[in-house]
Amino acid sequence: MRGIGPFLKDAWRLTRPYFMTSEERWSARGLLVAIIAMNLTLVGLSVVLSFWRREFYNALQDKDWKAFLQLLFLYRNTPSGLLPGFCEVAAVHIGLAVYSVYVNQLLQIRWRRWMTRRYLSEWLADRAYYHISLTADRAAIGTDNPDQRIAEDLRDFTDNTLGLSLGLLSNLVSLGSFVTILWGLSGAIEVFGIPIPGYMVWVALAYAVVGTWLTHLVGRPLAILSFKQQRVEADFRYALVRIRENMESIALYRGEREEIVTLRDRFGAVIANWRQIMTRTKMLNSLVVGYDQVAVVFPIVVAAPRYFAGVMQLGGLMQTVGSFGSVQGSMSWFVEAYAQLAQWRAIVERLATFHRAIVAARAESTGGFITAESPDDTVHVHDVTMSLPDGTKLLEGADLTLTAGHSVVISGRSGSGKSTLFRVLAGIWPFGKGRIEVPPNSFFLPQRPYIPLGTLRHVITYPNAVDSFSQPDIAQALIDAGLPQLVQRLDDEDNWPMRLSGGEQQRVALARALLAKPAWIFLDEATASLDPEAEAALYTTLKARLPDATLVSIAHRPSVAAFHERKLVFTRKDGASGIVAPAAILPEAAGD
Repeated sequence: MRGIGPFLKDAWRLTRPYFMTSEERWSARGLLVAIIAMNLTLVGLSVVLSFWRREFYNALQDKDWKAFLQLLFLYRNTPSGLLPGFCEVAAVHIGLAVYSVYVNQLLQIRWRRWMTRRYLSEWLADRAYYHISLTADRAAIGTDNPDQRIAEDLRDFTDNTLGLSLGLLSNLVSLGSFVTILWGLSGAIEVFGIPIPGYMVWVALAYAVVGTWLTHLVGRPLAILSFKQQRVEADFRYALVRIRENMESIALYRGEREEIVTLRDRFGAVIANWRQIMTRTKMLNSLVVGYDQVAVVFPIVVAAPRYFAGVMQLGGLMQTVGSFGSVQGSMSWFVEAYAQLAQWRAIVERLATFHRAIVAARAESTGGFITAESPDDTVHVHDVTMSLPDGTKLLEGADLTLTAGHSVVISGRSGSGKSTLFRVLAGIWPFGKGRIEVPPNSFFLPQRPYIPLGTLRHVITYPNAVDSFSQPDIAQALIDAGLPQLVQRLDDEDNWPMRLSGGEQQRVALARALLAKPAWIFLDEATASLDPEAEAALYTTLKARLPDATLVSIAHRPSVAAFHERKLVFTRKDGASGIVAPAAILPEAAGD
């Protein structure tokens, strides 16, 4: 954890945009002002109740029935001024208490909505989410579990920030209001012959300072433990999600026992850190609860001598006790809110480090590559060097030209850099340098297609909107891709990643290409889950339906080469890497 100064700067950087520069800033400020006004009015009512309490207890002590009824239901003129009845004060208090919470929740959800949209936009912009996944540091500071940071940390940040800031403001105003009252009520006391005016204010201050110091001493490790707890909880949840996403593979491997070991290990980290939190919280609660219990009788004991000496009435004693409690409580806000402050600090740290990771990833979105649209419908690769995230070079100083109308198959041993070249051509790989020019109407099909949530229609038309294509076009694309059985299920919502087999998912991806009708189609083992006959049938369909499209395929099967005119071979021997110069491929020599 960093120092308090950098932490507060991070908290301000997270808070400032919504209230100062966002499109919702004026409505946000209006809601915030309304909340503050209601909270300050509640503090004012507590001051009124302080004087009301004094007159009410005096009426009880004097057995004044008329004053008793007036103070309960109507109003009464007192030496302190006109006091409303308790019913009127209670009615206003109830209304303000209810609507202050309601407006607070309204501001909270609007703020969370704005921050969530902003974080989602920044996380997905310039493929920051992808680059973060490639460059995640071992400690995972700022990069682990982005789903939790966006879904939970943003929720807790808005909740805690509003709660703590408004609580601090209310306590400061309450302190200023009741210090004056307590100063006037407590009188002076002599210590070693020196008169000390407003002695109960000084007693409350000393009591709060000691309690605050002890609370910080005991509770300081909670911030670090809370930060770690957020992470281990998310790690455990992620492991559960992984099982849900890969149920069939785990079942086929009979991997249940190993999954149980993994889950138990991750949940063990949750339990171990939680036990540390329990121990530290127990120590902190012992201090806070003891502090609160002593505070119940402490002001009575301190003020009792003046009451028994006849200097003040019962009402004055009760007002003194109440004012002391308000002053001491306001001064002790840090003590009461320490656990929440520790949690808030952990949340701020997680969001701030996550935002810095996003900014860094977006700044390095293309690395040293210069990407541009090809001016002549030709793929140009000039002086390209490709590297792995650890700096290992896969290709150095390569030049390559792929012309339209001449389909190319790329082969080579696993790990030689074929798929990395695929990512470089797609403009998503940040490690390396060189100039890449790719025609704008290009379509990239990875080996593992992405199947989004929603209806089958959304799955087929992705990444376009569901209304981008007509029903007949979607149906024909499914039929051409070998999925006629799905035509009647376009509007069905299902767990499609689990419902569709690997081969069917690759057919879905090819249906997307048939709908998009691109000029260039890049395929990275995009038919590897299909049998050779089905693979040949799909390539035949692509050639027939998209005769003007140029195919660039990464494949290991010799049969794929029959559908291409040129061949590139990636080599990687003794640490060296490169591309064998393109050569013509005859259909009968496709397996060479």
